[in-house]
Amino acid sequence: MAKIKLTKNELKVQKDSLKMFKRYLPTLMLKKQQLQTEIRTIDAKAKEVRQARVELEKEFDAWIAVFGEQEAFTKDMVTVKNIKKGTGNIAGVTIPIYEGADFSRGDYDLYETPLWVDMAADRMEKALSLDLEAEVLDEQVRLLSQELRTTTQRVNLFEKVKIPEAKANIKKISVYLGDEQTAAVVRSKISKKKLQAKIDEEQEAQK
Repeated sequence: MAKIKLTKNELKVQKDSLKMFKRYLPTLMLKKQQLQTEIRTIDAKAKEVRQARVELEKEFDAWIAVFGEQEAFTKDMVTVKNIKKGTGNIAGVTIPIYEGADFSRGDYDLYETPLWVDMAADRMEKALSLDLEAEVLDEQVRLLSQELRTTTQRVNLFEKVKIPEAKANIKKISVYLGDEQTAAVVRSKISKKKLQAKIDEEQEAQK
């Protein structure tokens, strides 16, 4: 704990600080709760997206197997050309928002390649899109978790350090000033008694 001045001015500073800490603490706690809720929601969404990707993969493999020409379609036939992202804001944190992607398809002979390959490419685009969406959701969780750590540290600092410290300082200064005031009253009474005794002596001498 830093050394403080035992003065009325310092007492006011400490009381103002305590008032400020108490005013901001509920806001920080509310932000902490909001971040925790958002992280849980986004994490659940990411799991849903990944599950949808798994289901699509199963369906995709089963669907291609029906045609008995799996070698006609390779995954490198579809590649990501451009990822579209916007931005959002949660509890003061700027986060990326997945808005889709542009895909590129490899060259293949329309006469030699089975007709179902185009439909397979469409499904592959959807699978890749789900992967990209999950990655962006992971990034949202990472950014919000980072902010949550900072906010939690501030809440703990206010709750466990700053507020107790300010209260202790206020008590210490108040006790000191109270003792000083008591001592001043005692000194004043002693001075008055001495003065009165002197006056009495002078009056006695004049008789």
